Amino acid sequence: MSNRKILDSGSRTEFETGAVRDVRVGKGRMDLCPLDIIGKYIQSDVLQYVDDNQHCGDTTALWGAIEAFCKERGWDINTAIIEVSMHYEEGCNKYGDFNWQKGIPMHCYVDSACRHYIKWRRGDDDEPHDRAVIWNLLSGIWTHVHKPEMIDIKIMTKATVTATRGTATVFIGQHQTT
Repeated sequence: MSNRKILDSGSRTEFETGAVRDVRVGKGRMDLCPLDIIGKYIQSDVLQYVDDNQHCGDTTALWGAIEAFCKERGWDINTAIIEVSMHYEEGCNKYGDFNWQKGIPMHCYVDSACRHYIKWRRGDDDEPHDRAVIWNLLSGIWTHVHKPEMIDIKIMTKATVTATRGTATVFIGQHQTT
């Protein structure tokens, strides 16, 4: 559990939907990285699941990323929900109630979830990176369900994610990977 607060640069990006986020300049663009390659190299199911979502558009892969992160973090799902609820509360204090539901492009959630994940793995403790990973993944799932027009990630290949990675079989076209 953490009492660290969400960092704030004081600068905002406002989207056409009216939603706002902290400016990303100089933070890097994790959504542009080859997440499958990085995930394999650092043995991260979290990144590989996010990459699966980028290739198939299936929210099952994002749920897999949440499950994999909780396992890696040592949280059960109930602890994760309580922790992420604190992140939603801090976001509300920073941006207003339900700002994220106005519509934020999906690439922003992918970028932020992956960056926070790597910072958490690195041991950065300047803000609650663990909460931010799950917040971004949940918000991405919500976006898929409720604001599909905000999905600006080009789905590259048809695929179906059938189970959790590790025991999973992911079908991409006619090819099968595990």
